[in-house]
Amino acid sequence: MAGAPLLKIKIQIYCGDDIAMGPGKADLLDAIIAHGSISAAGRALGMSYRRCWMLVEVMNRCWRAPLVETSAGGAKGGGASVSAMGREVLTHYRALQAQAEQADQSPDWQMLSGLLQPEV
Repeated sequence: MAGAPLLKIKIQIYCGDDIAMGPGKADLLDAIIAHGSISAAGRALGMSYRRCWMLVEVMNRCWRAPLVETSAGGAKGGGASVSAMGREVLTHYRALQAQAEQADQSPDWQMLSGLLQPEV
């Protein structure tokens, strides 16, 4: 017996042709907060360091202020942190995601899901 239809909403915020914020970038910010560096965040997410840096560069370019701040390596090693603006963007993005998760309770989704063919 098939279950209820699944509604999946992915929120992406664009800056021109670039995705300024999306689920993967939000997860990267959370991982940088948790691990204190881009490389450790990448390892935790199973992402290459290069890919993480590319995502950080896009985020830092798209917002009015950098979301991720870095410090150069040295005797104590380098690191990265999410800026105050980065934390603000992340908080509001996560709030939007939470709102979207409630869309499956809307009358519109109830109507649409009722019109779908059963799984084949």
